[in-house]
Amino acid sequence: MAAQKINEAHEHIAKAEKCLKTSLTKWKPDFDSAASEYAKAAVCFKNAKQYEQAKDAYLKEAEYHTENKTLFHAAKAIEQAGMMMKEQKKMPEAIQYIEKACMMYMENGTPDTAAMALDRAGKLIEPLNLEKAVDLYQKAAGVFENEDRLRQAVELLGKASRLLVRLKRLDEAAVALQKEKNMYKEIENFPMCFKKTTAQVLVHLHRGDYVAADKCVRESYSLPGYSGSEDCVAMETLLQGYDEQDEDQVYRVCNSPLLKYMDNDYAKLAISLKVPGGGKKKKAAAAPQGGASGAPAAKEEDEDEYEGGLC
Repeated sequence: MAAQKINEAHEHIAKAEKCLKTSLTKWKPDFDSAASEYAKAAVCFKNAKQYEQAKDAYLKEAEYHTENKTLFHAAKAIEQAGMMMKEQKKMPEAIQYIEKACMMYMENGTPDTAAMALDRAGKLIEPLNLEKAVDLYQKAAGVFENEDRLRQAVELLGKASRLLVRLKRLDEAAVALQKEKNMYKEIENFPMCFKKTTAQVLVHLHRGDYVAADKCVRESYSLPGYSGSEDCVAMETLLQGYDEQDEDQVYRVCNSPLLKYMDNDYAKLAISLKVPGGGKKKKAAAAPQGGASGAPAAKEEDEDEYEGGLC
């Protein structure tokens, strides 16, 4: 069966080469027919599992589509060449071909196809190279955003944000999450804004930036329905526990169903969150100067509580 398919492929290549020949009665090569024959040859090689030869045939198809100024079909052929590299476990080369195809899709005026190809490339490389996957997802999101397709853009941004957290590139993750949140706000998906606020708080606390975490919650009060919501109460409780170094309170919030059933990368942030100092903060009353009476100390504590209430 494989030998038969390989023979068929060579027959198609022979026909393609014949289409490219010129004569006194045929002044121009027939690029369209040549491309079609190379496409058929590529399929035969692929069916015979001759992936390197299939890749070469797809590239020839792309070459003649380009000569014929049919860039969309040329890009499709180059993308297929990339898939032949994927079959050979040559992922970096596969991604290079797919990225090249995406540039041609853009040049052809079909950015949506380019973005979808970048998304597919991201999925292919993600198990092997998280950094490259982040780059591809962000590029795809940028293409969709430029086309005002925010729902598709924000979904891809979400993939990039989660991978940035997994890579522990938390400063970049914080920026990406803010962009996600802004986009969800623009399309008025407020429940997702709440979830992104929770993710932001976790990221900022792992960065050791309590002020930024608190600011995210405060800014979210302007979102319809956030104040008093389950997400809001949980984050207020978490921030209070973190600020007061109350390990038990932080543990309860971080192990609640609300956080445990987030996307896995954020759930891991929650269960691994540690409070500063590593334990519950205990207030120690200062010993009074020059005497054993406890009255002055009690007065001092009352003053501290009063001043704290003003902050």
